[in-house]
Amino acid sequence: MGTAAAILGASGYAGGELVRLLDAHPAFDVDFLGAHSSAGNPLRDVHPHLTGGDRILEPMAAVGEPDVAFLALPHGASWEVGEALAGRGVKVVDLGSDYRMDTGDRYEAAYGTPHPLPHRLGDWHYGLPELSGIDLRGADLVASPGCYPTSALLGLAPLVAAGAVEPNAIVIDSMSGVTGAGRSLQENLLFGSVDESVGAYAVGTHRHRPEIEMGIQIASGVETAVQFTPHLVPMQRGILSTCSAPAIADPLPVLTEAYVASPFVEVIDQPPQTRWVVGSNRAFIHASVDVHANRTMVLVAIDNLMKGAAGQAVQAANLMFGLPETAGLPMTGWLP
Repeated sequence: MGTAAAILGASGYAGGELVRLLDAHPAFDVDFLGAHSSAGNPLRDVHPHLTGGDRILEPMAAVGEPDVAFLALPHGASWEVGEALAGRGVKVVDLGSDYRMDTGDRYEAAYGTPHPLPHRLGDWHYGLPELSGIDLRGADLVASPGCYPTSALLGLAPLVAAGAVEPNAIVIDSMSGVTGAGRSLQENLLFGSVDESVGAYAVGTHRHRPEIEMGIQIASGVETAVQFTPHLVPMQRGILSTCSAPAIADPLPVLTEAYVASPFVEVIDQPPQTRWVVGSNRAFIHASVDVHANRTMVLVAIDNLMKGAAGQAVQAANLMFGLPETAGLPMTGWLP
């Protein structure tokens, strides 16, 4: 028997990716699939592409005491179950947003309401393994980063930490596929709304901006103020973030050195495309200096459901259990 894993929120996009990854994992055994409105139905009803479709989605309250629980739940839905599982000695990886921020003030700035358990935020590790100063080996509670912050922080955090860019004039423009908004029915995500159209949303107010600023501070000790604008594009999955800041030093040596030992991050010599990483846990980064504007340009491509969600959660769990960081995670995407 391997390490018993529970997936709560197994009916969603990230939950389905977790099932796919953990079913093939050499060390984890999925022994509980939890859902809310889909409870009582077989897995095939929500994820017909997965094997083991006759497995029944259980009410989340029936989770028991697995070795590790992955919470693929919407904002506000994981803090209570995460606290209960932690109290029973279960290791938890929360893919949601409830424990990502390190202080109650930051949480309220991001989400507009007080955190229900602000005194517990410091007990959760921010789960971006490549971020400087974070060691997830042996951790019990991990809050997995958001998809947009993952892409932006991979590109920017090493540069700010090295003093290679000016930290108070950072601009981030990110484009995401529609799966980043989850599986619930929303009018603005209908085919007729997104096809043949690109639109910005939450301009100047997106909840991931405080998380990006927090992540940069964790990595560098430097407080920043970033301008972040997300865009919805008519594709299923993937994120491309274009990050810029006034240049101070050549970014390429800094980024190359930062990721020399990181199996999932590759600094490449051309601007990346999202389809190059879809289906894998990899991140492609390209950096250059716009000499005319004297600004460093960093482009980062990830799969929002892999490195931005399920893949990164499994990567963190590997470290939590002392496993090879790459265990059970695909290094190769798919084309076309």
